[in-house]
Amino acid sequence: MRVPDDAPAACPVCGVDYDSISEHDAGLMVNLLDNEMYRRVCFDPVTLDGRAHVRFYHHTHEQVSDGDET
Repeated sequence: MRVPDDAPAACPVCGVDYDSISEHDAGLMVNLLDNEMYRRVCFDPVTLDGRAHVRFYHHTHEQVSDGDET
């Protein structure tokens, strides 16, 4: 896992501000049941140096409203 140097200002998936970003190039697991910090995580697949990666955009409860689930 790494934090990309070229992180965008807003999430490219939903257009909403995000709290943090992480980039992964190997197996991963996501479980947000009853998560106190994050309401939603958007996933954006990217290719870097010919290798597949997935960027996770972590949105807090305050950044995502009840009607903003996309």
